[in-house]
Amino acid sequence: MNILDKIVDSKKQEVKKLRKEFSIEDFEKSPLFNKLSYSLMNHISSDKNISIIAEIKKASPSKGILKEDFNHLEIARAYFSQNVNGISVLTDEKYFQGNILYLKDIAEIKNKPLLRKDFIFDELQVYEAKANGADAILLIAEVLSATQIKELTLTAQQVGLEVLLELHSENQISKIDFGLNKLIGINNRNLESFITDIQTTVNISKLIPDDVLLVSESGIKSKSDVNILKTAEIDAVLVGKYFMKAKDIEESINEFKSWCTIES
Repeated sequence: MNILDKIVDSKKQEVKKLRKEFSIEDFEKSPLFNKLSYSLMNHISSDKNISIIAEIKKASPSKGILKEDFNHLEIARAYFSQNVNGISVLTDEKYFQGNILYLKDIAEIKNKPLLRKDFIFDELQVYEAKANGADAILLIAEVLSATQIKELTLTAQQVGLEVLLELHSENQISKIDFGLNKLIGINNRNLESFITDIQTTVNISKLIPDDVLLVSESGIKSKSDVNILKTAEIDAVLVGKYFMKAKDIEESINEFKSWCTIES
C-alpha cells in the first residue's frame, strides 16, 4: 500500500465523521456558499506567461514540516501582493497539517481564485469546499473511477466550482472526458518512490488534447525546471515547497515569475 492509499483510507473515516456532523443543506447556508467564484481557468488562460498557482502547505508526508513559522494569512497576503494567478490551500490535517479553516480565513480576503487541495471523493466534500470559500477543487484521478470523476466534476460545476483534475501517469488518461475536464494537472511525483521527475509532465503532455489547460505540479524549483516545462507548452505551474522554504516569499515569487516569462 503506497502513501496515497493510506491517505485515502484515513480520509474515508474523516468523511464518515463529516457526514455525521454536516449535511448539504448545512453547507448551503454558509455565507460564502453563494458568493460568486473567481475563475482559475480564466486567470490562467488570460496570462501570456506561464501562470503561477502558489501553494500554502505547512508540511508533507515525505518532507515533514516545510515552514516552522507558518501563518496562513501572512503567506496568502504575500501571494496576493505579488499577483499570483491562484492560490492552492492544503486542507488535509493528518498528513499535511492543513485545515479547512485556513481556506475559509483566506477566502475572506481573497482577490484571486482559491483551490482546495485535498483528497476528495465524496460530494459532501465538494459542498464543504464551496462553503469555505473555494473557487476550485482538486480531484486525483488515481483514487477515483471514471464515473466518480464525472459525477464529482458535475457536482462541482453545479455549485460554481472549477476542477483541477490531477494525474500522475499516462495510465489514468483513459478515465478522463476531456470535453468535461478542461483543466488538467500533471503531478511529477512518483507515488511509489516519491521521487519527482519534471520529464513526467513533458511525456504526458504529448497525450493531452491541445484545447486543455495544463498545470505541472511538484518538484519545480529552478529556472532549468521551468525551461524544460516550456518545451511542453504548459499553461501553469503549481508550486508549494519552493515558496514555503524561501526566506523571503515575495522575493522568491518575483524570481519565479522571471523564469515563467514567455519571450514574444
